[in-house]
Amino acid sequence: MQIRNDLTAAAIQPKIDKLWQLSAEKINLISREYDNSKGTPVFTVNGKYTLRGWTEWTQGFQYGAEVLQFDATNETAFLESARKNTVGNMASHVSHFGVHDHGFNNVSTYGNLLRLMNEGRIPENEWERNFYEIALKVSGSVQAKRWTATKDGQGFIHSFNGPHSLFVDTIRSVRALMVSHLLGHSLMGENDVKTSLLERGTLHSIATAKYSVYYGASRDSYDLWGRTAHESVFNTNDGNYRCPNSQQGFSGFTTWTRGLAWAMAGFAEQLETLPLFSDEELAPLGGRAEIESIYLKAAQATCDFFIENTASDGIPYWDTGAPQLYRLGDYTSRSSDPYNEFEPVDSSAAAIGAQGLLRLGKYLNDKNRSEEGNRYWQAGLTALNTLFDEPYLSTDPNHQGLILHSIYHRPNGWDNIPAGQKIPNGESSMWGDYHAREVALYLHRINKGLPYYAYTASVK
Repeated sequence: MQIRNDLTAAAIQPKIDKLWQLSAEKINLISREYDNSKGTPVFTVNGKYTLRGWTEWTQGFQYGAEVLQFDATNETAFLESARKNTVGNMASHVSHFGVHDHGFNNVSTYGNLLRLMNEGRIPENEWERNFYEIALKVSGSVQAKRWTATKDGQGFIHSFNGPHSLFVDTIRSVRALMVSHLLGHSLMGENDVKTSLLERGTLHSIATAKYSVYYGASRDSYDLWGRTAHESVFNTNDGNYRCPNSQQGFSGFTTWTRGLAWAMAGFAEQLETLPLFSDEELAPLGGRAEIESIYLKAAQATCDFFIENTASDGIPYWDTGAPQLYRLGDYTSRSSDPYNEFEPVDSSAAAIGAQGLLRLGKYLNDKNRSEEGNRYWQAGLTALNTLFDEPYLSTDPNHQGLILHSIYHRPNGWDNIPAGQKIPNGESSMWGDYHAREVALYLHRINKGLPYYAYTASVK
């Protein structure tokens, strides 16, 4: 990436304003045209949202988008729709024991609504508050139940692949445990044994930093500073780590850039949560300084890798080891090309990763580490300056997606290849659209001097 140091957050505000205008149109278009009885919309085919995937992991993004739209524009119709849809459709996600996606589904809906009440944006109502809080409490404990112990005496929240599988994605979903803990909840087990959700969330984050992120320490032949493995595989009989793997990337020894982006955003957010926990709570987990060091190293490493391996305008290709990527030559020195003939970009990785860059940049600037902080902050602005404009911002009034050129599952061939094209392009995803809105709201609030956007603001 060629970081633009001339950009300011304020300079991007006109693009953010246009994004919210288009976002409203897209939400209304989906509401009119999509048949929710078919299941949750996941990604578009020829501009229309369709259902496809392993689990219902995107519904929280669908209705969470309505909350974010209200947050940014004060258009009450979106708030009322979000409330109605959350009550009517999200209960199954709260009690879903079969997924690792609670932070995506439930913090994006119940959590965002509770945050607005805490901020005074919606009227205080005891029953409504209790409803959101009990959903978040239960969601965190259900998520924490998916636990695999490792040989080092720690463990992780395992993916829907089974108890052997640690997904890098889940670092962004661990927020469900943190919110539940901050609301005073615990995981209750046999004989009323109580397990701390802060403990499980922290240990999972440490395991992700240890096994999913590489640091150039010769762990294997492809060990580069900041690269990530989508999946880490363990022997569940003895808790030993076995190997890296990938479900949606090219291989376990290459870097799927959306997985990289989940780590960038997830570790930056976990750094931001640490001040909310006491020294006494953190001491048994290694102590504040040690935990902060682990999170910061993982955040900086992944953000560095993103910067080093992304096109000059801040949009990454879908995997840094994609087999035909070499045919693009020195792609990091040129602007991204979603219409090339060899490998697709992934705009959703840019949307997620940009938030990680901005949050890490702010975190370091607040620590008076301005040289490092400004680098990450400006990299985030560079990516958003591209993402919030054509050809990535969708201006076609008939296309249901907000951000174009998102990739879902390239190895499985799930992504649509338009007529006349050789690779997938021109389509959108629920997670890409949601995270574009989320990072837009993050910057929008900073520009307007509004309260800092953090998921922990859902806890009063």
